[in-house]
Amino acid sequence: MSAGGGDGLKRFAWALTGSGHCLEESIALASRLPQVDLFLSAAAEEVLPMYGLRIESLRERFRIFRDKTMSAVPVGELYTEAYHTLVVAPATSNTVAKCAFGISDTLPTNMFAQAGKLGIPGLVFACDTEPVVVTRAPHDWVTLRPRNIELDNVERLRSIDHCRVLCSTAELEAALTQRLAELSLAWNTSSS
Repeated sequence: MSAGGGDGLKRFAWALTGSGHCLEESIALASRLPQVDLFLSAAAEEVLPMYGLRIESLRERFRIFRDKTMSAVPVGELYTEAYHTLVVAPATSNTVAKCAFGISDTLPTNMFAQAGKLGIPGLVFACDTEPVVVTRAPHDWVTLRPRNIELDNVERLRSIDHCRVLCSTAELEAALTQRLAELSLAWNTSSS
């Protein structure tokens, strides 16, 4: 079966990194989109259960690609022309730095690099975008103070071709709404 699912429709490729920041909100947005495949980094697989999210449950809504090969074999799905948009959300400061400097050594960073080379628009919801970030850790709320290097990397990422950086789930939702309109698609009105 092609990545298009045999229906001829192009899909969203949604990459998950090892961030828990707004993870549940990001997956809720992905669930509302039509035709989404999830691409998980090894770190995402570690973090998901910490937030009560199980891969088996995600499979009920999404096709799942996992980072189990050294050469990021699932990236080849981009070459089938089955994807119109790449979303990296939420993106750790590590992923942002790698993408900003052209390093592709995880499934999400490889997806980002190859999507850009193919001219596929990328939406990146970066976690460390403000001087103070309050986020939910697995067992409590924490206050983080991103360093200048993290903030600088977000700015550097903004200059990458075919990339739009978002700083909140509200901005991500607005960017997805815009992308859906560009594609003459709409949000799902039900969870099925």
